[in-house]
Order: sequence, then structure tokens, then C-alpha cells
Amino acid sequence: MTDGILGKAATMEIPIHGNGEAGQLPEDDGLEQDLQQVMVSGPNLNETSIVSGGYGGSGDGLIPTGSGRHPSHSATPGPGDEVARGIAGEKFDIVKKWGINTYKCTKQLLSERFGRGSRTVDLELELQIELLRETKRKYESVLQLGRALTAHLYSLLQTQHALGDAFADLSQKSPELQEEFGYNAETQKLLCKNGETLLGAVNFFVSSINTLVTKTMEDTLMTVKQYEAARLEYDAYRTDLEELSLGPRDAGTRGRLESAQATFQAHRDKYEKLRGDVAIKLKFLEENKVPTPPPLAPPSYL
Repeated sequence: MTDGILGKAATMEIPIHGNGEAGQLPEDDGLEQDLQQVMVSGPNLNETSIVSGGYGGSGDGLIPTGSGRHPSHSATPGPGDEVARGIAGEKFDIVKKWGINTYKCTKQLLSERFGRGSRTVDLELELQIELLRETKRKYESVLQLGRALTAHLYSLLQTQHALGDAFADLSQKSPELQEEFGYNAETQKLLCKNGETLLGAVNFFVSSINTLVTKTMEDTLMTVKQYEAARLEYDAYRTDLEELSLGPRDAGTRGRLESAQATFQAHRDKYEKLRGDVAIKLKFLEENKVPTPPPLAPPSYL
């Protein structure tokens, strides 16, 4: 049954054997980031709160057990105590499952980095993801340059506007040069008008690139991160299932094997779903690229 489940995997498993470069793990900055990514998905134990105790009491639901006076109903647990025990048990199970999952994922991650484990790789999808990240870096560079160009153009327009006002003032105060100063003032006004048109085109270009980088591409990369985390969990539980399958078959092991198979199937379904989501978003991103404005030609000053 185990071989049938593992044989249906749509992806390929590439073994990673140890080599001379495995000792360079401390120099790999990505390992610390991967470990942090595994640890950040911890359980939130503050989602519920428990309030017990009588009105105006200072013990917050605590019943004294010393030699003093005992409440008449101390031997019979109330409904509040049963609810508290149920919530505490539920939180304990959440922490236990999270701890086991974190241990397995960390073990799988270190095993891959040291070259002693294998990881599931979709070569075509991995290539598309890497291409998306490279494209995003290039677009971020273009976005930074576009913002710098916008700032410079705005400063230039302010200077031209002030220069046109200065020429207009001089044309009124210097009758002998009124024609020359007036011509220069009109020229600066025309430059400002064309410059504002160019600035509007650059602003539209920067806005389009910003939407593409910070929203469309970032949303796809967030799904990619979820997919990579699901891939790590899938490989961790696949390795756990393979180790149990190779062990002795007794009554206790059979029960653990069935539980491991069910858990593995759940993580496999999650991995397949997220892989499909990433493929769809990458295809959508490729088919619906944001068209950039036409080339920014210099305005006509005449």
C-alpha cells in the first residue's frame, strides 16, 4: 500500500548525496532563513481566554486547599472546570502537533543541507519560480530609477517655472530688453508645459511598475513560500513513512504505519494543491503582463 501511494507522486525525487561541499553549511545564509520560516508557524495560544470565579472574588477562580474553610461544593467539579480542562487539553494537543511537525521539518531541512536526504523537485516549476524572482529584482531596479527620474523632473519643472517668472519680471522692468526677456519667459513657460506632460507619463509608468512588483508579483511569491513550506513538510513525512515501512511489522508498528500513511496523504494533498496554485498564478502572470507605456520620447520644445 505504501509503494502504491509513493508511486503516484507527480514529481520526481532527486537524491542528494554527501560531497566535499557539505561542510560549508555555516556559510550558507539561507539555512537560518529556512529554519526561521519553519519556526514562525507556531500555534497561537491566545485565541481563547478562561474566566472563572464568583462575583467580586479576588481568587480568579482559584479554590484554596489549606486548613481553612472549604466551600460546600469543592468535591464536585463545576461546568467551568470541565470547560477549562477541555481547552487546556486542546491547546496541549496543538502545541504537541506543532512541536512534532517542527522537529520533522527541521530534521528534513538539515538532512537535505548536509546531503544525507532527498527532496522532491519539480524542475519546470522551480525554473519558472527562479525566473519570476529574477524578473522581480530587475523590475525593482527599474522602479527605483523611475522614482529617481520623477524626483529630478519635478525639481527641474520647479526651476524652470521660477526662471520664467524671473524673465517675465525683468521684461517689465527693462524696457530696452523687454522683447528678449519676454521671449525667454515664454520659452520657459512652454518648457514647463511640455515637462508636466512628460512628468505625467513617467508617473503613470512608475505607478504601473509599482503595482506589478508590490502586488501582483508579491502575491505570487507569497504562494510560492507556502508551496515551499508544504514541500518540506511533504518530504519530511514521506521520509518518516519510508523509515517505518522498512522497520519490523508488529501490532504496534502496524498502527503507527497506518497513522503515518494518513498523515502523509494529508500533506501530499496539501503539497499538490499548493503546487497547482503556484502553476496557475505563474501562468496568469505570464498571460496578463502589465503593458508599459510607449517609449518616453523627449517633448517638442518648439
